[in-house]
Amino acid sequence: MSGLRIPVDGLDGAGTARATNLLAPNASPMTLDGTNTWVIGEPGARSVLVVDPGPDDEGHLRRVAGHLAGRRVEAILLTHGHDDHSGGARRFAEMVGARVRALDPGHVLGDEGLGDGDVVTAGDLELRVIGTPGHSFDSLCFWLPGDEAMLTGDTVLGRGTTVIAPDGDLGDYLRSLDRLRASAEIVAARALLPGHGPLLPEPITALDGYIAHRRERLHQIRRARDEGARTPEEIVRVVYAEVPEDLWPAAEMSVRAQLSYLDGLNA
Repeated sequence: MSGLRIPVDGLDGAGTARATNLLAPNASPMTLDGTNTWVIGEPGARSVLVVDPGPDDEGHLRRVAGHLAGRRVEAILLTHGHDDHSGGARRFAEMVGARVRALDPGHVLGDEGLGDGDVVTAGDLELRVIGTPGHSFDSLCFWLPGDEAMLTGDTVLGRGTTVIAPDGDLGDYLRSLDRLRASAEIVAARALLPGHGPLLPEPITALDGYIAHRRERLHQIRRARDEGARTPEEIVRVVYAEVPEDLWPAAEMSVRAQLSYLDGLNA
């Protein structure tokens, strides 16, 4: 794989030989620096794929379209349907005359969805679909073999950890992390390209950290319950005491998912 591009002044323009990040201007505590829109194609090729156009922000969508410099968009792909990734998909499809492919039929524009094991092409480039439910029910990752890189959406972020959304499931998420970890080792992945935050040049280390963090949080929640915390709000105050309070609503979502998981184990 060619060397990673990691700009010293931010995330915009980061990537690999075949993947370039165009950062959406929607920074927040939940979206970190903003949503990473990935333009993927063989160097010098006339066709590309666009992963996660981002929110419905006209300026960002026009900037992505301008970056194409006349190249044809074979397909717009969604890692999942949350609005910060998918909100601009239909408008961007209108701009560039492309179809939208996703696991959730509600986000598909055209006659093809996406599913685990699918291979999407743009000229000689291949992008392979990996089903990774958990953060959301429709979460997907993509393997870019030409660059030995995985696009991970919100399943693995460039920093921090992923919230289990109300349409997600912790059991699914843990299985997805285990699958990504095994796959990354088998294919000798050299980078993770996340939906938010900087790219990660050590995939195995990042995935091991994610798995260990989830197991530790479950242990902390069990202990908090044993010590008398009962409601999700009480557990957040104990387990996430080091987290800024403006992130507690997101932490509460994850706590609810973890409680549901633990209750399922005890059923």
